[in-house]
Amino acid sequence: MDLASNEKKVSAKRYLANLQGEIDSVTFYRALSEIEKRPEIAALYDRLADVEQSHAEFWKKRLSVLGHDVPDLRSRWRTRILVWLARRFGPGFVLPIATSLERGDSGYYDTQPEAAAGGLPAAERSHARLIEALAAPVPTLSIAALIRLEGRHRTATATALRAAVLGANDGLVSNLSLVMGVAGASMTPHAILVTGLAGLAAGACAMAMGEWLSVSTSMDSYLREIEVRAEEFSQLLGEEREQLILIYRAKGLTQDEATILADRLVSNKRPMLGAEAKEELRIDRRQLGSSARVAAVSSFWLFAFGAMFPVLPFFFFFGTEAVAVSIVLSAVVLFLLGAGTTLFTGRTFLSAGMRQLLIGMAAAAVTYALGRMIGVTIAG
Repeated sequence: MDLASNEKKVSAKRYLANLQGEIDSVTFYRALSEIEKRPEIAALYDRLADVEQSHAEFWKKRLSVLGHDVPDLRSRWRTRILVWLARRFGPGFVLPIATSLERGDSGYYDTQPEAAAGGLPAAERSHARLIEALAAPVPTLSIAALIRLEGRHRTATATALRAAVLGANDGLVSNLSLVMGVAGASMTPHAILVTGLAGLAAGACAMAMGEWLSVSTSMDSYLREIEVRAEEFSQLLGEEREQLILIYRAKGLTQDEATILADRLVSNKRPMLGAEAKEELRIDRRQLGSSARVAAVSSFWLFAFGAMFPVLPFFFFFGTEAVAVSIVLSAVVLFLLGAGTTLFTGRTFLSAGMRQLLIGMAAAAVTYALGRMIGVTIAG
């Protein structure tokens, strides 16, 4: 077999796989259109099916150009199961699954030159975004209310509070475990103090560096995604306007309201990028201004704050007394930190505090036992 024939065979295999995926999508969206009781949403599913059908015809033509027979394909078992579930429990039951599948497939065509030339990647990403919007339960809102609520899926205060409590808890539990492990090995109070301080510094630095890398990487990734969307807008502005209209229709707005809002957004490219980031990527551009350095410094001090409690008693007490005070002080703070999580978990004050206390004490007990065992072994 010569090189050209082998390339045709590989291309035909890829085209067949693409065609099968499009047939699955057509079957799925047609079924949802038949099941959906709301006419405007059913029409959206029909439109998605039409686009997927055009993609299927695209791959059929590619196969014909290669001289390959175009098979009469049926949907695969996964699609048939999803359709059965949708018919039995309603479209809303399968939309979260469909969202995950569409999100995973949204970049499938990016590396295929034929698909890119035909504009398929942008269409597939638009479908993923629309299905995600349909899967998210959003009440019907006026345009003014929708604009006010856009992007506020997470409460910044709650997120910051959660990070503070968990950061301090990490420092306390890790350093308490370290101090108890060293104490179990019967080291001198001075050695225990130095070890605790070293653990505080090392842990806080590690947390700060990890947070800095995490935030920096996330910001780079978000900015790159927005750049990709900006490039798409320059090429497919009209299509993206239609997709925004579909998304707002799926959120309960009328055709006129959705059109007015989409037109307002596309009239200026910069606001549209912000809306696109929030609607499709769940990104608020204002959040991108948060500094990785601030996040790193915050993580450092939160970890250090929690880690200092197991060490403090060793400045003022010695021997067993210092260990006992360290355990009691750490237990009190652990309980309070656990109780603090009720602000964002909804658990009762007592149960949350006791759960945190038991977990922290269990970790300390394990390391103390290990330190005791190692200390006895070394002592001979």
